Amino acid sequence: MQETKPPEHRRRARLVIPSRSDLLLRNFTELIGGPMGRRSAPGIVSPGFFTVERVLILLTVLAALAGMLLKSYCRSNGWETPGQFYATCYSDFPELFRNRGLGTGAFPFITQGTFFEYPVLMGFIAGGTALVLPGEGVTSERILAYFDVNAALVAAVWIVTVLATARMTPRRPWDAAMVAVAPGIVLAGTINWDIWAVGMLALGMYFFSRNRPVLAGIFIGLGTATKLYPLLILGAILLLALRTGRIRPILVTAGAAAAAWLAVNLPMAALDPAGWKYFYQFTEERPAGYSSPWFAYNLVAGRVGWVPLQAEAVNALALNLFVLACILIGVLALAAPRRPRLAQLAFLIVAAFILTNKVYSPQFVIWLVPLLALARPRWRDFLVWQTFEGLHWAAVWMYLGQVTSGGATQHNIDMPYYVLAVVFHMLATAYLMARVAWDVWDPRYDVIRRHDLDDPHGGPFDRAPDWLRVNLMNPSASRLPWRKVPSDA
Repeated sequence: MQETKPPEHRRRARLVIPSRSDLLLRNFTELIGGPMGRRSAPGIVSPGFFTVERVLILLTVLAALAGMLLKSYCRSNGWETPGQFYATCYSDFPELFRNRGLGTGAFPFITQGTFFEYPVLMGFIAGGTALVLPGEGVTSERILAYFDVNAALVAAVWIVTVLATARMTPRRPWDAAMVAVAPGIVLAGTINWDIWAVGMLALGMYFFSRNRPVLAGIFIGLGTATKLYPLLILGAILLLALRTGRIRPILVTAGAAAAAWLAVNLPMAALDPAGWKYFYQFTEERPAGYSSPWFAYNLVAGRVGWVPLQAEAVNALALNLFVLACILIGVLALAAPRRPRLAQLAFLIVAAFILTNKVYSPQFVIWLVPLLALARPRWRDFLVWQTFEGLHWAAVWMYLGQVTSGGATQHNIDMPYYVLAVVFHMLATAYLMARVAWDVWDPRYDVIRRHDLDDPHGGPFDRAPDWLRVNLMNPSASRLPWRKVPSDA
């Protein structure tokens, strides 16, 4: 007799509902009748038109519109200094359109003699969006149109990022709501083109979670050609490859990423070597940038008479501290009682890079939002962190307003308050790192693994047994590849 399959709705898995599983959101639902009832079956019973993904898209669109409202002053009055800082509506889009030749037809890395302080693919995005504008020259109308075109594309990439994040954890798509309504993205999403790199990394992680390392590597490589930080995900993949003994995923993913990066960069390096090198030379030679710990130190040093840090010293300190942080993350990955999840390691590595880097632009907060939604989807920690990031976002603009206007201190934010905002941003990020690290060390606190999930983002590493594990307390009990250990050790 022919076997009959159960109805589709019975084969679906129940979704984890935030109002049930998250204490903070549970309390927020009291005004609308409390959390969803226990007899409801989200994920099994069809919700009709308002599916999870459609609601997430709607939330993202509303958040993008809120971000545009925050730019209303500059859209009406122009992006002029210091007004754009005091109105907290600064964006690199108009600045680069005016000052990098984009408004007069120059195309980064294509037009000889132009220099663009960003990677190649970001230059292509900047130049391509300038080409679609009607008219000629740098006029206020074209500057506004340039901003609007890029803001619309930011919203589109933001939606892609949200959907990729939602689909990476089958039973927890609502965690992507953190990405959809993140205050950090609302405030900083249209400062620069960083969201493009964030979206490409999200797609790369999505394809990796689906065991498609070639596509994953291609998007990681393209993301690295837009902003360098997506490259760091390969460090997390390498650690899991060592832990599980599955080397092929890192080789294939890294190979595809290198091929994609080279396909974008090699032609530009051959066409205009000086223009291509400029970004890397600029990165190496620039002094400590705004909101980095090194810049904050130099501000304090200038006030109290200490010796400031020069570019060479900052480069050495930033690199050494980042390497040290990566070593500690590597020890955690190989010594934890249970294999860490890919998103946890990726978050720790990127956060360590942010804390030690010589620059921390306000939009860098966007890098961490999707990774945190995958690594530790706890709304209380998320909102506390976003609150401190919002305070830093306001402080940096007020500080730049005072610097560029030369206004009196009593009418502006003084330097110590700006430094304090930088310190609070660093402490909030470090706190999240500590919480994620503790989840790795004691998986009972990991909310992802409470629902019969191991590593839904890990692709080939999902439910993989250990091949290498170091026992820090008892090295003789370590699981080493050259020592036979019982399977239940």
